[in-house]
Amino acid sequence: MRYISTRGKAPELGFEDVLLTGLARDGGLYVPKTWPTLTQADLKRLAGLSYAETAFEVCRLFTGDAFDDATLKGIMDEVYGSFEHSAVAPLKQLDGNLWMMELFHGPTLAFKDYAMQVLGRMFDHVLTRRGETVTIVGATSGDTGSAAIEAFRDSANAEIFIFFPKGRVSPVQQHQMTTVDAPNVHAIALEGTFDDCQDMVKALFNDIAFRDKHNLSGVNSINWARILPQVVYYVTSALSIGATAERPVSFVVPTGNFGNIFAAYAAKQMGLPIDRMVVATNQNDILSRFLASGEMKLEGVQPSISPSMDIQVSSNFERYLFDLFDRDGAAVTEALSSFRETGHFSVSQGMLDRARAEFDGFRTDEAGTKATIKAVYEETGEITDPHSAVSLGAARQARASGAIGTGTPMISLACAHPAKFPDAVESAIGLRPALPPRLADLLEREERMTVLANDYGTVSTHIAGIVATKENAA
Repeated sequence: MRYISTRGKAPELGFEDVLLTGLARDGGLYVPKTWPTLTQADLKRLAGLSYAETAFEVCRLFTGDAFDDATLKGIMDEVYGSFEHSAVAPLKQLDGNLWMMELFHGPTLAFKDYAMQVLGRMFDHVLTRRGETVTIVGATSGDTGSAAIEAFRDSANAEIFIFFPKGRVSPVQQHQMTTVDAPNVHAIALEGTFDDCQDMVKALFNDIAFRDKHNLSGVNSINWARILPQVVYYVTSALSIGATAERPVSFVVPTGNFGNIFAAYAAKQMGLPIDRMVVATNQNDILSRFLASGEMKLEGVQPSISPSMDIQVSSNFERYLFDLFDRDGAAVTEALSSFRETGHFSVSQGMLDRARAEFDGFRTDEAGTKATIKAVYEETGEITDPHSAVSLGAARQARASGAIGTGTPMISLACAHPAKFPDAVESAIGLRPALPPRLADLLEREERMTVLANDYGTVSTHIAGIVATKENAA
């Protein structure tokens, strides 16, 4: 299995180097050179396996010779054997043809755990074998950071620096990042938005001298190895409700950075019987606007009760754009350069029609999000966090508009535990969801974080100083 950059200029790499590299040296994102396939016989066989077994079978198609079968299987067994639900990613049926997939049974109560726990173990295995260390930098709109910190805490092979937008994540999300007492963990509150945090990570990677000196690596979904394990729950959920070529399933995904729904796209390219993929956005609706108009246009980020989706620059959309542009790296580079310079770019009507052949986009605003939390609770007794409510709101719009027929099975992703956003839930239904017992005292724990200006010199100097101190101590 070989990987190529969406910008077309970086060298092809194998999985192991893609894992450690993160962002390609030409500024692009790595994608498989060719998609592996799952035949109908493969899907029938996978339908009888456990979640960990399916994860092993799916991921081994992408990892090549980076891991032997025993090692990769051991990683999957260890990771998913520790999740709090025996099904790992259980489905709850909400009506005749709508299911909600719960993706919050990992250690930090969010879907990012499903990939990040695998990623952490992959890093440790490869780095230990190579005798190397890395400096990990990542940006978070809330959940990626805590999942990354939990996955890499106390690692002897990695210093991890996570940027989150100051004052723009929930208290639970912040405390999950800032109360981890591990010497290799560094939580940084950046004065700006998530897009500023994401831009800072890209700037660090694009400073080749800094990148090479400190052996930078990334755990954001710019790293293909972060997307890969997310493919698994699309496979397990589709097969669990009996999806076939004659009766494909549709997925509704709350989307900010396009990484999670790109994993659904990857599963479809492999042969999973998927009909429609619904991009569910909150009021920061750049992706649903693109699917309506064919124009990607920046607008200001509006803080919301679903903060993990408060994004305007959706990094992983570049991976889909690469396919939409027939894998023309130069065309992708030109479009994204225009986007950075002018705040917008457009695709042809033909390209828009191709995108609409697979994707739909629906927006759920603040009032709609609260109304959905309330309606779902009153109708089913299920308490949902605001991101999950955005997804369910989009699912209802998809049905009402006819975008997805009433006979098509539909799975809506619940990406975070409601207790991560208790204020929003309480304002909608009058009940305050409690954290699991193991996290009950989270908000009382002492915080450790650094507040930094959104300035490259300040940030790079801060990181370099800590890394140098650790190296000298060693």
